[in-house]
Amino acid sequence: MNLFSISQLSQFSGIKPHTIRIWEQRYSALKPNRSEGNTRYYDGIQLRRLLNIVSLMNNGLKVSQLCSMTDDKLFSLVFDYHKSDLSESAEYFVSQLISAGMSYDEAHFEKVFSQCLRNFGMKKAYIRVIYPLLLRIGLMWASNIIPTTQEHFISNIIRQKLSASIDSLPGADLLSDSWLLFLPENEFHEIGLLFAHYILRFSARKVIYLGSNVPIESVFSAIRETKPHNLLLFLVHHDLPVLIQENLDQLNVYFTGKKIYVAGNKKLISQIKSSGKIQCLQTIESLEQILQFNEV
Repeated sequence: MNLFSISQLSQFSGIKPHTIRIWEQRYSALKPNRSEGNTRYYDGIQLRRLLNIVSLMNNGLKVSQLCSMTDDKLFSLVFDYHKSDLSESAEYFVSQLISAGMSYDEAHFEKVFSQCLRNFGMKKAYIRVIYPLLLRIGLMWASNIIPTTQEHFISNIIRQKLSASIDSLPGADLLSDSWLLFLPENEFHEIGLLFAHYILRFSARKVIYLGSNVPIESVFSAIRETKPHNLLLFLVHHDLPVLIQENLDQLNVYFTGKKIYVAGNKKLISQIKSSGKIQCLQTIESLEQILQFNEV
């Protein structure tokens, strides 16, 4: 059974520890256990209860009423909101997806994710729900709060959904620029690159998708064989900027196409020199503006 501190509950739910304590004292929202040193700790059932309270609170229900409800009643209300399709709050979806992921509840995850897509569409869903969800999960994983298995469980479902959305799009315009997409060697976080794939395909661009952990020699080989107009790579891993710059400089010399676009970790991207064909992308809107400017 997973055990959590109040600060860990705060990170999962987005609710400050002080507020959680007030809810406990005022409404008996949660009933933490105590260690021998009298430190609060919570189990997975308490975490899911808090996430359900937060989800419903963000849809207009009063926290005082929610805290007095049983776990079964809270889950029933969440399910009712599901069926009614009334939930517009991004935080509702983030909390429910985390809750489903933490308990390996794939059926509930699928329902929440499908509703999220119906409400927002893929682009807004990624910006308002998927990306914040990944940031929160990444923070939990880095802090050793969430097990690797649960992080993989959530990431893999999202990856499947993005791939399915890409497959559902029409074919590329034969006159459009071609884009070679990849993650460099030792980069494995593929979801941002998949979303870029979706944006490019939605704009009728041709995409050559290499995926994650691609050695620089393999990228050179793909460039020779496919002759793409543009390269797009994501950097997430906290590698030394000087090593990343060396690889980019090699690409800059070897690649004879139009542009090399670099996206991903904003702190890391800010340390990269945008020179020659290299251009850094800070936001999704930056990529969309480039595509609009170069309409096929």
